[in-house]
Amino acid sequence: MAREPQARRQVILNRAAALFARKGVAATTVREIALEVGILSGSLYHHFESKEAMVDEIIASFLEDLRARYKAVLASDADPRTRLHDLVLASLDVAEAHPHAIEIYQNELNYLSQLERFAYLKNAGKEVQSTWLQVINAGISAGAFRADLDPKILYRLLRDAVWLSVRWFKPTRDYPISRLAQECTSLFVDGLAAR
Repeated sequence: MAREPQARRQVILNRAAALFARKGVAATTVREIALEVGILSGSLYHHFESKEAMVDEIIASFLEDLRARYKAVLASDADPRTRLHDLVLASLDVAEAHPHAIEIYQNELNYLSQLERFAYLKNAGKEVQSTWLQVINAGISAGAFRADLDPKILYRLLRDAVWLSVRWFKPTRDYPISRLAQECTSLFVDGLAAR
């Protein structure tokens, strides 16, 4: 019996996440979420204290997954190119697992950061940046990546290329996420010039 409320809760989160990503958090109402799920608005409060609680759970789950995967990449003693590839792959895997959460995070960060409940987002953004910069700077120090490029600009280009791909990339058997990660890494490390 305990599984049914959990399953219902997850359905609500999934539908709410899609609405938040499409319409925005402020523009999405509890009533719209309830209609999407097929329950009365008041019934949502059985599962969540507020709309913000739903957003918080969606974002927190995404960030928890991202942190765990990034921590594994940082713990690796692989060469710089492999670590960059693994960071891209980890990001793409999390994007596939939490597609709406990434859109909400990117589109709503400024709005959510103004709400006390989401004060943790500022530190989360710093953690993400720190992870990418550790990998990029280690590659520069090892002579694997160019030293004449600004690491913060490179980080932003890489991060946005990877995270925004959730809007257009749909993995297939012939073109899985692992191939996209490999080609992204190659593009950023090797460039466009023919070999």
